[in-house]
Amino acid sequence: MEKAFDITLQNRKILYKYLKETPKEALLQIPDGFRNNIWWNIAHVVVTQQLLVYKLSGQTMRVNDSLVEKYKKGTVPDGTATDEELELVKRLLFSTMEATQQDYEKGIFKNYNEYTTSANVTLRSVEDAILFNVFHEGLHLGAILSLQKAIS
Repeated sequence: MEKAFDITLQNRKILYKYLKETPKEALLQIPDGFRNNIWWNIAHVVVTQQLLVYKLSGQTMRVNDSLVEKYKKGTVPDGTATDEELELVKRLLFSTMEATQQDYEKGIFKNYNEYTTSANVTLRSVEDAILFNVFHEGLHLGAILSLQKAIS
């Protein structure tokens, strides 16, 4: 799992750079032909990782319920984000992955509730969830690259 954690960390560094270097207006812009924005994609990957790994393992997530409700699968951005939300997600990009790796190494993920993703991949263990998350975050980085191109 070490490689999966490393790949996720590298992706999160790229996402952090977007949050840090992209003007807020551009982060929140939804270009014609798109359903979401750069900001939503970044917050969504943080929330989804917590749902896939922690919630489906019966563990307490490290993100609050309001963030989950706003950015889980099926949600659409409302075109707003407070500076506090932006700063929170910047921190969560790294703190959630650090905690996940530590919790995994401690062996806290003993149970897992099987789940079939919208990509038709059935997750049967926390290892499946961690590996699928790498794929999921890559999809959203691709979406962000498309959004950035559409904005500029």
